[in-house]
Order: sequence, then C-alpha cells, then structure tokens
Amino acid sequence: MADPATYRPAPGTIPTDPGVYRFFDAFGNVIYVGKAKNLRQRLNSYFADPAGLHFRTQTMVRTAAKVEWIVVANELEALQLEYTWIQQFDPRFNVKYRDDKSYPWLAVTMADEFPRVFVGRGAKKRGTRYFGPFGQAWAIRETVDLLLRVFPMRSCTQGVFNRARSSGRACLLGDIGKCSAPCVGRVSPEEHRGIAEDFCSFMGGNTGGIIGRIEREMYQASADLNFEKAAVLRDSLAALKRVQEKNSVVLKEGVRADVVGFADDGRQVAVQVFHVVDGRILGERGWIADRADETPITELLEAFLRQLYAEDQEIPPKIYSSVEAEPELEALLTVRRGANVAIRVPLRGAKRALLDTAVRNAEENLAQAKLKRSTDLDARSTALTEIADAVGLTEPPLRIECYDISHTMGTEVVGSMVVFEDGMPKKSQYRRFIIKSFEGSNDVAAMDEVLSRRLRRLLDERNSDVHVDATTGEAAKFAYAPALIVVDGGLPQVNAANAVLERFGLDSEIALVGLAKRLEEVWLPGEEYPVIMPRASEGLYMLQRLRDEAHRFAITHHRSRRAKHVVESVLDDVPGLGELRRKALLTYFGSLRKLRQASEAEIAEVPGFGPTLAAAVKAAVAGTGGEAINLTTGEVTEV
Repeated sequence: MADPATYRPAPGTIPTDPGVYRFFDAFGNVIYVGKAKNLRQRLNSYFADPAGLHFRTQTMVRTAAKVEWIVVANELEALQLEYTWIQQFDPRFNVKYRDDKSYPWLAVTMADEFPRVFVGRGAKKRGTRYFGPFGQAWAIRETVDLLLRVFPMRSCTQGVFNRARSSGRACLLGDIGKCSAPCVGRVSPEEHRGIAEDFCSFMGGNTGGIIGRIEREMYQASADLNFEKAAVLRDSLAALKRVQEKNSVVLKEGVRADVVGFADDGRQVAVQVFHVVDGRILGERGWIADRADETPITELLEAFLRQLYAEDQEIPPKIYSSVEAEPELEALLTVRRGANVAIRVPLRGAKRALLDTAVRNAEENLAQAKLKRSTDLDARSTALTEIADAVGLTEPPLRIECYDISHTMGTEVVGSMVVFEDGMPKKSQYRRFIIKSFEGSNDVAAMDEVLSRRLRRLLDERNSDVHVDATTGEAAKFAYAPALIVVDGGLPQVNAANAVLERFGLDSEIALVGLAKRLEEVWLPGEEYPVIMPRASEGLYMLQRLRDEAHRFAITHHRSRRAKHVVESVLDDVPGLGELRRKALLTYFGSLRKLRQASEAEIAEVPGFGPTLAAAVKAAVAGTGGEAINLTTGEVTEV
C-alpha cells in the first residue's frame, strides 16, 4: 500500500473553495469521490495522523496513489457533480446501500405489442413499467389475481402466448375471463393496450377515476336493461374495492410522497422507505449499509437518496424523513424532477405516525441484520480470532464474561455478569449481584466487589469435592473460569479489575480488557495507550454486543429493584403487612398508581387480605399522590 505522504498535495496548493475531489489508485481507477464546502480543510483531514482515522478511511488513503479536485461555484454544483461522478465511476469506498432482502416488483411490459403483467425481482428493464417494490410476493400476486377480473390483460409467458397463437385456442385464463385472449384475436392490439393502460393507471393511484367510470357504466347498463353487463361491472367494482381495502389510507387522498426512516447504531445504518400514492402505501423497501466512517447522518441521507432516485425510481413531490436534509439536496432533486421537491421532518399527526412506523421497521431490520451476523459461524470464528490477536491470547477465548454496574445517584447499586460461549450468549449462566457493602456512585468499588464475589466462588467450587452436577454432567454455577473478562469502562475500571485478579492469583490465567464507550477503545491492564480495533471488525462488534448485553441485564435488574424499593417504602409502616403480602400486592396491581386508584374492596380481593388490612393499605397509599411506578421498567412518572 502507498504512503499517503508520497502523494499529499503541497501546502497551500489546495483551494479553500467548494468543490469535488477524487482519489485514484495506482492503476488510475477512481476509488472515492467526495464533496466539500472547503476543499483544503476536508482534504487535509485525510492526511492527518492515520491512527485518528476510521479503519476504512485509513485503507482508502493507503490504497490511493493520487488525489485530484475540481472547484465549483457553490455547494449545489458540488452535490450535482459528486452525484454524476459516483454514477460514472462507481467508487468502491463510497457508501453503498444494499437491499436487506429481495423485494418483488409488479411489472407491465408496455414495450411489447401485447403488454404482459407479472411479479418479479431483480434489475429493471427499459420499456417496462414497475410498481412497488412490495413486502410480500404472495400479497401482490393476490392483488393481481383480483385485478385481472377487471382488467383482463395478458399475464402468460411468451412461450405460452406463442403456443396459443399457433394452435388458435385460448388458455384457461382466457376461458374464465381473466385474460382478453389477444393471442386468438378476441381483442385487437389497441384494445388490449387500453386495458393495460387502465391497469397501470389504477396501480399508479388513479383509483377514484377508474372506480367512478365503472360505476357510471354499471348504472348506464342497468338503465339500458343490460343486466348481464351490469352484473359483470358490479363484480368488477367489488374486486377493485377489495384491492383498495388491502392498502389502507395512511394520509390524505391525493398525497404522493416517500417516507424515509433511518436507524443508526454507529456501525451500520438501516433505512426503510414507504412509497405513498394517493394517500396509500403502495410499496416498501429496506436497505442496510456499513458505516464507512463518522460521516454525519445528513450526508448518509444524501448518499441514500442519490442511490434511491438513480434507480429509475420516480421522485415524489414530498419526502418525509427522520433526518434533516441540507437545502442543496432539495435543490438537486428539484432539478432532476423538473418540479419542486420538499424534504421535511414531520413533528405531529398522521405523517409523524407513519414516519415513526418506518423508523421502527428500520430498527427491526437492523436488529435482524445483527442477529444474522451473530449467528454466522464464520463471523463468530473471525471475531474470536481478532479478539485473541488484540488481547495477546494464544488461542480464541471460547468463554467470555462481561460485567457492568448500574445505579441511580448511588442508590440501589447492582452488578451484572453475562456469559458468551463460542461467541453466543449463554443466558442460563447470566448472574445478577446486589451491592450491599456501600452506598454511593463508586463504580470502581462496585466492580471490585462483583469480581471478588465471582472469583471467590470460582476458587471455592474448584476446591470443593463435588463441583459437577451428577444429573447433567455440567460444572457447578461458577466452576468454569473464563478465558477473557470484559469490563465496561476505561483504564481505571480495568486496573481495578486487574487488582482483583492479582489478589486471587488469577491474573496469569484469565485475560482482561475494558471497552470504553466514547471511542470504543479496548484497554489492557497497565498499558498507557488503548488498542484501536478496526471499526468494521467482527471482534469489536462482538465486544460491543457483550458490553451492551451486560448493560441491558444490569439496568433491567436495577429498574426492578428501584420500583420495588419505592413501593415497599410506602408500605413499610402498614401493620400486619409482611414480605409475602407485599409481594402479593405488587403482583396483583403491578404499579403504585393502580394500587392507589383501587378501592378498599378491590384490595381486599388480594389473597391473604381482609377488610381491616385493605383499609390500612388504602390509608398508606392515599397520600403518595403524584407518582406512578411501572414495575416492568422501574420508571417513575408524574400523574
């Protein structure tokens, strides 16, 4: 790989104007295209200390052998030129969004003499009209089946069409009225094209016009005493209305918009798009992209919309996004559409509700991508190997334990231990710890107590005569020593944890690292500087999953104890109310608010309670007003 210093432009030669730049490799191929408001400031950032760059950016500047730039008049021109060059050169280091799954399209081959309708996947072809994409292939096939009763256009393959034409006999679809049978001349090419255009018009959102026309024809046929035709039109009308019901109205009639929801976890970004036509969702699609660097989310929106509307996707007049867009992006899309395009972040109403749904779908897609990745055997093997290399282990750590501390202003301090074996969570061996030795927000002391208790149990069970379950053959709860311990925090937490390992004489047997949240640095005991694992590495991803799982497990335990503590403190002075009856109350009502709202008769229905005790409980909770405790989340809210 090239040293970036060998091709770095001389100081002062890079202009400070807006512009677009290209990095080339040694063979003259464009590997990255970018734009900047200030070319000098942006390009100098690529030639800074490589340790401070994202791993993918480091790879790009070391792969490159030359950089060139072009100055433009303003940011809009920079955006337009960047878009053109990305389309032209397809640089491999630019962010590329990929479908999170294969989405089906509804296609109508309008370039054919007899247009054909079908459901398919893959790249678009010239001369074919596309609708969607759709979430489920079976749903759109069912819709097409209903519409063919109203618009009996051709849906057969070319081979079937040619055989019917040569034999002079229509297929089954022609006999049952789901095809107008142009293959045997029942309709002319012009008549069949008219049917296909009506089909496309209906799918394109002109539902009201088509339904209104069929209703008028039905009433006219009835007035003319042509009841057979009126009955056919009546059935067609019912089929169209059933199709309409499948796509419920989400916005006002006539609204044409795309709704774009983003989900970002710092490592990957997911996007979900709903295509709204005439107020109804007529298509949806999701994408996943790996984050290349610390690019702001607004720039990721730019890259995504450029890709979306470069695929022959019609640009709508309105785009509702969960991310604010730069004015230049609106201007670029307006130029490409030939009419105004507005990108907005709705704050309330039906548009906001639909946007929230898109964001939830994007978050679900991101979670599914994570799950798929975590269950991939090759990815897990790679992750464990990368962790071993970073920590200095001779072999991959097959058992990893991660610890975290949770509290609220030093109260209800708890710890958590989660276990991964072979890169997968082993939830049966998760453990919770209640810190009893002190109160206060001293995470280092709390971590000392948690690890001391865990390692003491490890040594006790090792020295015990019976440390294997005779039924399952598995070791006792704490008898397995981890190959690696991960703590949530930086150097202070790591050094405190290492002191515990040394105290128990296990520092040479068990490796230790800390994962700091801010920059995702990996700290080793006694080291002055952290280990920087590549942001795109499987090893860092597994450490992040461990840290996040330990945090989730700790905070869930803390919230449940906080809720229990608040409720029990209210009931402490009630005479005759012991621990078992308090638990029965918590189980029966679920929250302090519901308990306060309950009548004495309802409290008396709790097993073990009578009128006298119910009256005492009611008197105790009546004066607590203003707070509601959710026993599931532990959240305290004003009511």
